Amino acid sequence: MRTIKNFNNLKQKSMNYSTIKKTAVAASLVAALGFAETAQAQTPTVFGGRSQYRTWSIGVQGGITTPNTVIGGNNAFGQKVGYFQNKVGEYYGLTVRKQFSHLFGLEVEANRGKIKTFNHNVSGPASENIGGAKSAQTDVNWAASLNGVFQLGTIDFLRRENAVNFYAKVGIGTFAYNPVQYLNNDFTGTVVYDNKGKVGEAVFGEREFKGDRDYRLGMIVPVGVGAKFKLSEVVALNLGYTMNFTDEALLYGPNRHGDAKQRFSNVYGGLEFTLGSKDKQNLTFANPAATMYDELRDPSLRNEVEALKQRVSSLEGTVDALGKDSDGDGVPDKFDKCPNTPAGTVVDGSGCPIKFPEPVVTNNATTGAYYAPIQFEFDSSVLKTESYSTLDKLAKEIRDAKSSVTLDGYASSEGSEAYNVNLSKDRANAVKQYLVNAGVSASSITANGYGEANPIASNATEAGRVQNRRVEIKK
Repeated sequence: MRTIKNFNNLKQKSMNYSTIKKTAVAASLVAALGFAETAQAQTPTVFGGRSQYRTWSIGVQGGITTPNTVIGGNNAFGQKVGYFQNKVGEYYGLTVRKQFSHLFGLEVEANRGKIKTFNHNVSGPASENIGGAKSAQTDVNWAASLNGVFQLGTIDFLRRENAVNFYAKVGIGTFAYNPVQYLNNDFTGTVVYDNKGKVGEAVFGEREFKGDRDYRLGMIVPVGVGAKFKLSEVVALNLGYTMNFTDEALLYGPNRHGDAKQRFSNVYGGLEFTLGSKDKQNLTFANPAATMYDELRDPSLRNEVEALKQRVSSLEGTVDALGKDSDGDGVPDKFDKCPNTPAGTVVDGSGCPIKFPEPVVTNNATTGAYYAPIQFEFDSSVLKTESYSTLDKLAKEIRDAKSSVTLDGYASSEGSEAYNVNLSKDRANAVKQYLVNAGVSASSITANGYGEANPIASNATEAGRVQNRRVEIKK
């Protein structure tokens, strides 16, 4: 049986090898992460965040308005669909947009312009509209809204870069407007309605309030679609169509539809300019899937990955070499000073066999002991580790010869006599229990406790008392 010392040595060896192996693996992981981080620092990746893109842009646009939308609406001046005639008005403005991802951005839009509509002669009596008005022109002094812009898709033409980007937008805002109605259908003749300079005028009971504003304020909800064509890394052509829903019944002035909310639409074209460094990609036209595909096909990246694999493989080989144990004694070849030890040989931390000392044999006529006494610490019945080899030898002899043994326990003179008798019995039983655990039959062992009796040295000195704390072995 191995001694506790040998066990501690083996445990220490195992810990040393485990530590080396863990250190090597940790080093390989750190090296791999550092290598990957270096590669990432050299070439921005698709997961590098918004900082690797240009995300701000401004745009200018111009176009025309029409007093209806593609989904229909109230014809404030027409009696029948088909008789409602549209005149186009100019509409222009600018945008400022922040792109938060390749799918979504927020845009501030500002516009101004005119909206025109009139009745054709065949649409019915002009008197059907209040004041007999047959045409109206609405001045939009300004309109401002905050829009969410959703990127719907991109197209690559022959090259691995996005050239066309479809989008949809929806927002909410406010606008200032004033409608002017004319008696004729060509925006000439008598003005039958113009509230400019009188907006805010009202009568409450007997009190009259004079208005002094030129424009009414209303809510506007723009909903539109469009497409952007990439002309360069900085400039894109922007084409779109927007339906503008309002909460205003007087968008074209008083009309036969009363409180029905009016709407209008505009078609526009313009240029959008991306801000920031030209070295960065425009997030509006970014396609993460295409970027990732391109990066995976990049030969330099493949070479870096292969080099990383080779480094990891080399480190794994080093770890395997450190763990190789040809003779199976638990000590890796790298640290084994005694290779090729026979199987089952108990070795120390350097892999060399442990030579157990032979038990000390005495022919002391006084004690009749065959083996050297088993020593104990002061006031203790716990076996010392150096006693294990002697007891292992004794246990083997008893088992082989099927003999018996007597264990006589003793104590030094400190303490009371009764206490020392019990302590000496505990010492004898501790030795007995060890032998039983080693395979000796309990019936073959007699354990006695004699306390302070039969000292083999003087109790007047500590050196003598140390010798008296013992268990004598008699066969």
